[in-house]
Amino acid sequence: MSSTPMGRTEPESRGGSATIGKAVKIVGQIYSKEELYVDGDLEGTLEALEHKLTIGPNGTVHASVKAREVVVLGTIQGNVEAAEKIEIRKDAKLVGDIRTARIIIEDGAYFKGSIDIVKAEALKNVPKLQSASPSVVSSPAPAVAGAPGSPR
Repeated sequence: MSSTPMGRTEPESRGGSATIGKAVKIVGQIYSKEELYVDGDLEGTLEALEHKLTIGPNGTVHASVKAREVVVLGTIQGNVEAAEKIEIRKDAKLVGDIRTARIIIEDGAYFKGSIDIVKAEALKNVPKLQSASPSVVSSPAPAVAGAPGSPR
C-alpha cells in the first residue's frame, strides 16, 4: 500500500518528485536525486543538483541551496545557486546571494542580496579551469569598433 496521499494538491504531484509537507520541520542536510517540493521548514543545506526545487507558499528555508532550477513561492534565507534559472514569484521572499544563469523576479517579490549571472556551463563545470572566463566581458568596445554609424 502506498504512503502517498490520494488527493495531493501540490503542483509537483507527478511521479519522480518528493514533497516536504507544511507540517514538517527538518534540520540537517538534504541531497535529492529527484524533483523536490518544500512546503515545510528546513534548516541546513539542500542540494538537488540535477533537479528542480520548488519552495511552496508555506515553505521557509534557512539553508544554503544548490539545484538545477529553483522556484520560490515562500521564503529562503541563505545563498542560492541554480545551474539553469531561479524564479522568485510575486509573494516570495529571498534574502541571500544568488548565482545563476537566468533569473526571474516577479513584481511584488522581495529580494535582498547580490546576483551573479554566469553561463550555465560555468556552473556545471566549476572544477574545470579555462584560460579566459566565459562569464566575463572585458569591454564592449571591440564589438562596436569600426561599426558603421559609430560616434567619433
